[in-house]
Amino acid sequence: MATVRKEILTRATPEAVWAAVRDVGALHTRLVPGFVTDTRVEGSTRIVSFANGAVLREPIVSLDDGARRLVWTAEGGRTSHYNAAVQVFPETAGGTRVVWTADFLPDEVTAAIDAAMTAGGAAMQRAMDGLVTTPRIRG
Repeated sequence: MATVRKEILTRATPEAVWAAVRDVGALHTRLVPGFVTDTRVEGSTRIVSFANGAVLREPIVSLDDGARRLVWTAEGGRTSHYNAAVQVFPETAGGTRVVWTADFLPDEVTAAIDAAMTAGGAAMQRAMDGLVTTPRIRG
């Protein structure tokens, strides 16, 4: 089984980042706009439309507010097994570290999954950095 792991660093607060991550039906508007073009929720499953045209069903496995951790699996696409998790951590110097890990089969799709997660991570960082407001100085 292959694993791809990405870390996204942002100046946004862990609370703001977790609020976007846990809003499972708003990937396309809050967490990874541009990478995901639409998300809809049916029961405990989200149906995700990606910018590349792929549409996947993603059953939510676990949503843990205490650990700020979301786990899901995916049905459809090129994998025979897919399980992923996103976890949000505060950084000691301020800001947030997001760890996104995916475990999947077959190993042969590693390059494609890695490329998709790189693009998704970039979209996430842009969206999360957009949550940071810079104080206006008057004078």
